[in-house]
Amino acid sequence: MRKLHKYLGLILLLPFFAWAVTGVFFYFKPGYQEAYQPLPIKLYPITQSINLPEAHNWLAIKQLKTVLGDHLLVKSSNGWQQLDPESFQPRVAITDEQINLLINDAIASNRTRYGEITTIDQFRIATSTDVRITLNWPTMTLQQQGKDTDLINTIYDIHYLRWTGIKTLDQVLGVVGLLLVVVLALIGTYLTFNRTADKR
Repeated sequence: MRKLHKYLGLILLLPFFAWAVTGVFFYFKPGYQEAYQPLPIKLYPITQSINLPEAHNWLAIKQLKTVLGDHLLVKSSNGWQQLDPESFQPRVAITDEQINLLINDAIASNRTRYGEITTIDQFRIATSTDVRITLNWPTMTLQQQGKDTDLINTIYDIHYLRWTGIKTLDQVLGVVGLLLVVVLALIGTYLTFNRTADKR
């Protein structure tokens, strides 16, 4: 029984060590603010209202103005989409030049993190500082992710035992790990009381 307890302890040494180290990281959270800082699209004052059609089935409406001009965002039962402010037809086409102008306007205030745009692949933008920016055109929102974000996400995966990248396998390993902790605790409790009984 003592040998089993010893071997289980050795097996669980690695995940316990990983939990402890990553737990300390989560407590102090170094670099969190920059890694997960929001990247808003730069907006300008609206100078002219859009005359909406009287008959529509939209659940929500937003009017924005960016460096590209006016934007009409509408939400239906199928989600958000962007419409042309004049024809009210879906506005799905946008050129690389327009994306470049929009993103440059958004990152201009923090060149230290974002640097310069290097590549544009549809709505995925890469910068000279290895930050990846994703443009959600229907909602006019941006998401940014750099190497620091990748590192913190990896630490999260280590902490929560997502070690293989295969969701089902990681869940099984997590359950097995918890069961081994319970077994280890039960054996330790048994050995403690058994030792006490032997001394009497």
